Amino acid sequence: MRLAIPDLVSPSYFPALAAVELGYFAREGLDVTAELIFPVDRAYAELRDGTVDFVGGAAHAVPSAFPEWRGARLLGALSLGMYWFLVVRAELGIARGDLAALKGRHIGAAPWVETGLHGLLAAAGVEGVRITPVPGATGHSINFGLTAAEALRRGEIDGFWANGMAAELAVSTGTGTIVVDARRGDGPLGARDYTFAALVTTDRLIEHTPDVAAAATRALVKVQRALIADPSLATEVGRKRFPEHEAGLIAELIRRDAPFYDASITPEAVAAMTGFCRRMDILKREPTYGEVVATEFSDLWRD
Repeated sequence: MRLAIPDLVSPSYFPALAAVELGYFAREGLDVTAELIFPVDRAYAELRDGTVDFVGGAAHAVPSAFPEWRGARLLGALSLGMYWFLVVRAELGIARGDLAALKGRHIGAAPWVETGLHGLLAAAGVEGVRITPVPGATGHSINFGLTAAEALRRGEIDGFWANGMAAELAVSTGTGTIVVDARRGDGPLGARDYTFAALVTTDRLIEHTPDVAAAATRALVKVQRALIADPSLATEVGRKRFPEHEAGLIAELIRRDAPFYDASITPEAVAAMTGFCRRMDILKREPTYGEVVATEFSDLWRD
């Protein structure tokens, strides 16, 4: 079976990768390989077309391939809250939370990831920010976070909207400073609930092989608990799948993100996320909680 992840170095998608590399899928009887498929809408298109079986990606982007949220559901959250950081070049001197200072600036963001930034800026009443793809972020096997951090270092963009690894690379080298970390309270009220990272599969798989869906959910819950208990496990995964420098950083990032590792998806989280999707014209209708989440497996979140 194949699992698509749109950015392997993201700490928020990391439980999905770790479930493969640390053997948690295998212990549940599933033979799963993890593959980098960028951007997230391509990953979901491959899920729709049956070329992959699972996606570890942004929940709000599911309708990119499953219009009006028909045909796919969430098995569990990989990480709670909108998990991208807004980082700008340190030399600009923009203070944390000062969104107004972004006017006229060029921010790089990945397809569908940029939706979260557009929503955040709109809620804050900030206009005049240029948001584009990051230079060099092309092809279907690009780790966007690493590319974004490098583009910032080269001065090709004023800032980026990307994952925690990209933020750490920029901040730790003195290249960038964090302006927004929505999960930890920055930005407009409610911004942290625009989306979250999720393990996603098709209604087709759930209907025809519910035992596989249940096994994948159990693997997710168990690997999250293992990473919370011992973040150093992440280094083993990083050494297999990351460049050397990033492999040395991942355990600390997992330690920081551990409070967000919870597979549970509440009705309130779904209502906030789908409401954001409607405001951004991603959805026209309001899908029910059961249409979005594979509730038949929700008991496994607390097993």
